[in-house]
Order: sequence, then C-alpha cells, then structure tokens
Amino acid sequence: MHRVIALVLTALAGPALAEEVGRVGVDWTGNDVVIEAIADPKVSGVTCHIAYFERSVLDRLKQGNWFEDPSNAAIACQQTGPIELGTIARGPKGERVFSEGRSLVFKSLRVTRIYDEANRTLIYLSHANELIEGSAKMSISTVPVR
Repeated sequence: MHRVIALVLTALAGPALAEEVGRVGVDWTGNDVVIEAIADPKVSGVTCHIAYFERSVLDRLKQGNWFEDPSNAAIACQQTGPIELGTIARGPKGERVFSEGRSLVFKSLRVTRIYDEANRTLIYLSHANELIEGSAKMSISTVPVR
C-alpha cells in the first residue's frame, strides 16, 4: 500500500523546486550570477546545478527593461546517490523538470530531461521558452545510468 501511495505522489509531482546555493556579484551595479540546486523529482540520485544572470535595479533602469532577465543559463548534473528511474517520459521530447519565470509574462528558463535509452544516459537541457522569436540559448549536461 505504501508503495502505491508513493507512486501516486511521484506521478503527481510537478516540476522541481530550486534551492539557491550560491550568488556571485559580477559588477558594481549589483548584477549577480545565481546558482541553484535542483533535485530531479522523478529520478532519485541526480542533482543539477543551474547558473543564470540576475539583473540589478540599476541595470534595469539603465537598460529600460524592468521586467526581464537574460535567457542564457549553464547547467551541470551529476549522480549524488543511487539512481532510480521513476515513471519518467521516455520519448524524444522528454519532460520538464524545472521552470522559472525570467520575465513578467512571456519568458521562462526551463530544464528538460530526455532519456537516451539506447545509451542509458539522462540528458538535462537548460533552455529558454520565449513567446516571440524563441531562444537559441541552451546548455546540456548528461548523467550515465549504470
């Protein structure tokens, strides 16, 4: 019975929550690079770290764009315990692991997991989702499943 409850809760789990683990100031105006840890909610034993740029109030004033941060991000994922694949999407489109808004409405930073079953590798893709013109800014990290 406990296993059934755990499976139902895992299936209902939404995108992962991020925990800020670092913040590095990059200039005198207060712009920062933020580093967050994201545990994959459906694959135990895998943690990703994502780094992205967060604009300061001074930079927002200077740029004239109050409601948007840059889309680009870097990601690194690794095994942090025994890997257990839950009920993950196994198709080529994968599934969203994490999403965070980068503007008031139209842009989000996402992490998508794709399972390369032939090579027994989890692929984590960080990318921006933008309503207009999309975004080609992306980064990937892979974790072998042995």
